[in-house]
Amino acid sequence: MDRTASDADFTVFVETEGEWLGRLAVMLVRDRGAAEDLVQDTLLKVYGAWDRVDRATAFAYARRTMVNLATDRWRRRRYEVVAGHEADRDASPASAEGYEAVDARDQIVRQLGRLSARERAMVVLRYYADLPEAEVARELGVSVGTVKSTCSRALAQLRGPEAATTGRSA
Repeated sequence: MDRTASDADFTVFVETEGEWLGRLAVMLVRDRGAAEDLVQDTLLKVYGAWDRVDRATAFAYARRTMVNLATDRWRRRRYEVVAGHEADRDASPASAEGYEAVDARDQIVRQLGRLSARERAMVVLRYYADLPEAEVARELGVSVGTVKSTCSRALAQLRGPEAATTGRSA
């Protein structure tokens, strides 16, 4: 395949999957700026390997690349938590429904922020990306049992302290 056709394929991929990759990145790293950086880094890596990537599994390849990059970042502790100003928030939805959607996503990201990076990655891949436990385990290089137990503990933590002690949902 010539470079022009390959670039056109990659452009179509970014146009169709870029928004979803962005949402996944926000869930993984909790910060819009860091998420944008993660998406860019992911797309750079995917573009570099684009000629070798099977188009049928391109999104899975990009998702795996993103999770690996996010994992590398939290392992190296390169993130700095920077407090944002309320004026910095993107408050430009066109309608009241837009505000509700932004508020819901913000609440989810804040709740996920209570988890460790490893727990967050497992919960996001398992429940947001809707991957089976075996695939989450394969992507993160852990056992299926680790995925099950970590997700269980993380969900209990998200439900609140009373759910963790009583074993019931809040």
